[in-house]
Amino acid sequence: MTAASRTWRALDSAAGGLALDLGLYALSAAFAAITAATSTLPPHRAWGSVAAIGYLLATLLVVGQLLLRGRRPGLAGVPARWAVTGLAWATTALLPLVLQSAQRASGRTDRAQEEVVVVEHAGIRLADHGTPYLGQDAIAALPPDERLLGYTPYQPGMALFGLPRAAADAWWTDSRVWFALVTALVLALAVAALRRTGRPSATRPDAAAVLRGVQAATVLPVCALTLATGGDDLPVLALCLLALALAAVDRPGAAGVAVGLAGALKLFAWPVALVLIFWGATRRAGLRVALGALGLPLLALVPALLVDRDALVENVLRFPLGHGLVTSPAQSPFPGHLIATGLPGGRVVAATLLVAVGVAIGLRLLRHPPGTAVATALICGYGLLAAILLMPTTRFGYLLYPLALLVWAPALAARPATVSPESPTRALNRA
Repeated sequence: MTAASRTWRALDSAAGGLALDLGLYALSAAFAAITAATSTLPPHRAWGSVAAIGYLLATLLVVGQLLLRGRRPGLAGVPARWAVTGLAWATTALLPLVLQSAQRASGRTDRAQEEVVVVEHAGIRLADHGTPYLGQDAIAALPPDERLLGYTPYQPGMALFGLPRAAADAWWTDSRVWFALVTALVLALAVAALRRTGRPSATRPDAAAVLRGVQAATVLPVCALTLATGGDDLPVLALCLLALALAAVDRPGAAGVAVGLAGALKLFAWPVALVLIFWGATRRAGLRVALGALGLPLLALVPALLVDRDALVENVLRFPLGHGLVTSPAQSPFPGHLIATGLPGGRVVAATLLVAVGVAIGLRLLRHPPGTAVATALICGYGLLAAILLMPTTRFGYLLYPLALLVWAPALAARPATVSPESPTRALNRA
């Protein structure tokens, strides 16, 4: 057992999980309050002013659970913690989302991040022209300050979330509402897969570990803020978590379909798909995983290729690689960005480091493919973390992927009958 595993295990199980719950909600309340007071982005400030109250309420509820833990154990158990988590997500993500969507529908133009507008415009173009993408000439014809919004740097499936806006202009057609609905449904499917009643109790994951994984994908501020103000990453993340849950219950074909759906939305799911294919190969099911993991994203590209191949290439390849008419504003001060902008030939150095990490992970997969869903989640989490830190152009919000994947890993571990239910990370030591 590594020192990190021992530390996480002790922290996660302290006071039956309530100690970490208290820290999560208290620190999140502080983060939301600071965001409300200092953020330069109006949607973020609006989120913080509402979410701070939600996190504070959750903090007070956990304090109450701690005080009653000895006298009323039922109020401090996992079901009660699930209830607090649900309330926290409703007040820190869903409520701000609905409020901002309603304000935007009534005329406020500062209640959504740019990706919301981009996805909705893509949906409207898909409905009208059969492709979500504008060609280079059409983007060049836009006013200079609107060209960035003319790009759709997503896979074609993301435009489906913008289709409701093509039908009506109302709060409920805001793409964030549909991001939230799909995220909730997919996470529910992931939890149901892990808690499937047909599995022997000794092979089910620890309930507390599943709860902690869901918290990481919902109430963690980077996730709640992203869903309320932008939201396009959350369905992608949820589908990746579902794919890993299906891998944990040995359903490789279904796991491939889930991660393939994620890959049809955004490129961030493609590394997860690759690692899952290697996991499937250890079960002689690599082809079954690959059919969904690679087949669905490629199939989603076909209509856009047939309608306007050049527009697809401009949006999905040239723009993300920095060769579009405008430059992506995604520039967080991570090592890759600092190296690219602060050193002579920095972009080459950053790209070389990124490629080196990719090669190292590839060699690891070839020599030691992951044999468990836990190992798969850990490789995906650490790999994406390294990539995000080293990419010259990235966003702070992308950290939601590795954080959620790493915390999700213990939820994928089968619990031997002799292991205490307060030890959800035991399997991490074997990964």
